[in-house]
Amino acid sequence: MRRYSSPYVSSFSFGPGPVSTALKALIGANVLMFVVTAFVPSLKPILGLVPAYIFHNAWLWQPATYMFLHNGVFHILFNMLALWMFGAELERRWGTRYFLKFYFVCGIGAGVLTAFFSLMPFPFARQLYFANIIGASGAIYGLLLAYAIYYPDRPILLLVFWVPARICVAILGGIALLTSLSEVGGVANAAHLFGLLVGYAYLKSARMHPLAEIKYRYLKWKINRVRKKFDVYSGGRGADDWDRRVH
Repeated sequence: MRRYSSPYVSSFSFGPGPVSTALKALIGANVLMFVVTAFVPSLKPILGLVPAYIFHNAWLWQPATYMFLHNGVFHILFNMLALWMFGAELERRWGTRYFLKFYFVCGIGAGVLTAFFSLMPFPFARQLYFANIIGASGAIYGLLLAYAIYYPDRPILLLVFWVPARICVAILGGIALLTSLSEVGGVANAAHLFGLLVGYAYLKSARMHPLAEIKYRYLKWKINRVRKKFDVYSGGRGADDWDRRVH
C-alpha cells in the first residue's frame, strides 16, 4: 500500500493499477509451480537451488527454476503481491522487454552468486551448500531497489510506519545482510542481499554504458524537437499569441 499526497489532497492507493500480460504470465507461472510442487514435493530439490547439486551434478538450470518455487501460502502471497505492486509501475516506466530482462537478471544473478557464496570457508556461507533455496525474493528485492532509485521519496507502508522508499530499501537490505551472516537465518536472506546487489550493478552498468547514454541523449533531443515543432503552451489564446498552433 502506498500513499499519495499533494498540497491539495492526500489519498491512499492499494496497488499500482491493472496487471499487464507479462505480470500475469510471471504470477501465473509461480502459482502453477506452487500447485504442482504441492502435489509433487519431490520436484523441489530438483528445481530448487541446491549449490551441491549445481557443482556436483551439473544441474545448471537451478539458478533459473528456483525463482518459481515457494514454501507455503504466505511465502508466495507476499512475493506475488510485491511483484505486482512494484513491478507494474516499473514495467510502465521501462517497457515490458526491459522489465523482464531486469527481473530475470536479478533472480538468476542472485541464484548464481548464492551458489558461489556457499563455497566460502565460513560457517554462515557453508550452511547454504546443501540447503534448498527457493522463492522469487532475489528478483523481488532487485525490483524493490529499482523502485527506490526511481521513486526515492514515495511513501511505503513498512509494518505500521510510512517510510520513503529509499529508507525502506535500506532497512530491508540491512536486515538481509545481517541475517545472511548468521548461521540461522542466512539460507533465504543471502539471495535477498544478492538480488539487491545484482539489481544495483545492473542499473549502474546500464547508466554507464556508452550506447545507452547515446540512446538517452538521442531520445531527449527528439522529444525537445517535437515540443518545439508543435509549440505547446498552456492557457488560452491571447492577443500576442494568435499564431501559436497548439493551446
